[in-house]
Amino acid sequence: MDSTATPHATPFADGEVRNSGPNRSDTLSELQWNTLESSTEFACRIFTIERHQRSNRHRRGDFYVLTADAWCNIIPITVAGEVVMVEQFRHGTQDITLEIPGGIVDPEDESTLAAARREMLEECGYDSTHIEPLGFVHPNPAILNNTCHSFVAYDAWPAAAQRPDDLEELRIRHVPLTAVPSLILNGSISHALVVSAFAQLFLQRSDLVMPSMSHKPGIA
Repeated sequence: MDSTATPHATPFADGEVRNSGPNRSDTLSELQWNTLESSTEFACRIFTIERHQRSNRHRRGDFYVLTADAWCNIIPITVAGEVVMVEQFRHGTQDITLEIPGGIVDPEDESTLAAARREMLEECGYDSTHIEPLGFVHPNPAILNNTCHSFVAYDAWPAAAQRPDDLEELRIRHVPLTAVPSLILNGSISHALVVSAFAQLFLQRSDLVMPSMSHKPGIA
């Protein structure tokens, strides 16, 4: 074995990832890149594209990053055990997707939780007084600098009419929570951030259990 090879990271049962080498901090510092100069190449309502010239110990290059505000999404679950989801046309894939309510955290929002609750009210007209955070993810750290914060809303109820954005057309769908894993596996739910939110929910709520994969999906 090459003695100069970078030690690999070893996962442990407690969830911590430890480096098998003698000094993990030294190893991580070798992976860092330093920014030499930056410029904004393009800007629009939802993101900017920035060019960063960066270098490490051996290389130098230009890297393009989409800079965006934080995002949020929320899983509204009714007392009947159904998830209130929305169908909408997505222009990136030019296809209709099945999603949970979500969107951009606006500067006016008091918190990411407040933003998620607002999105739930706007997109599906449901509300809840029992909302819990599930965690956050980096949507794509290779090209995006932001985070997406996920929440679950228990005992959600219809509280108002939908108030989607001007260019949004949404159709509400009620999906049994027990059908969600099968819908993910068969591709009916394919939005990565929606899949991530459900993964966080099922990992944290063992009492909800991962239902049998043989459950026949149902969408109302």
